[in-house]
Amino acid sequence: MSDPRTVHAVLVILSLIITLYGIHLVSYCVLKRRILQRQRWDLNVCCGRTDGGGVNADITVHARMPHMVVVDVYHLPFGDRQFDAVLSSHTIEHVADPGRFFEELTRVGHDVTLVIPPLWDPLAVVNPLEHRWVFLSFKKDHKSLPRYVRLPLASTVQDLFGQRIST
Repeated sequence: MSDPRTVHAVLVILSLIITLYGIHLVSYCVLKRRILQRQRWDLNVCCGRTDGGGVNADITVHARMPHMVVVDVYHLPFGDRQFDAVLSSHTIEHVADPGRFFEELTRVGHDVTLVIPPLWDPLAVVNPLEHRWVFLSFKKDHKSLPRYVRLPLASTVQDLFGQRIST
């Protein structure tokens, strides 16, 4: 029979993993969906597979989407203040220059909403395979650019194993 301390340690680790994954599901699936369904988004930047209801824009086509436009996120092909409601969900933590990206969103939109991984979702926040930045906020959605810091070792990890984004 196994040592009771080993069994206890394994159960504690499994409980922690399940809890963290549950927190992540609430953050990424439930709360993100609620934000998306709040309104029709005139422009959804880096939409992935999510239709915002208006123009859907991304750096590549991930899925067939209505009103899909492939864009350079630092030079959006739209006029100043062309859109009322602009959404960018789980994108800004990936880009090379969050400030420049946010400036471009605010150039084309009156009301910009950023959806980011909140600090209470550590599985999303500490993801060096994909993310470059940690946003110092416990909120999920923002109307202004929250403070942020570089995710330690993210560049090295991405160079070796991670997601490649050219923008």
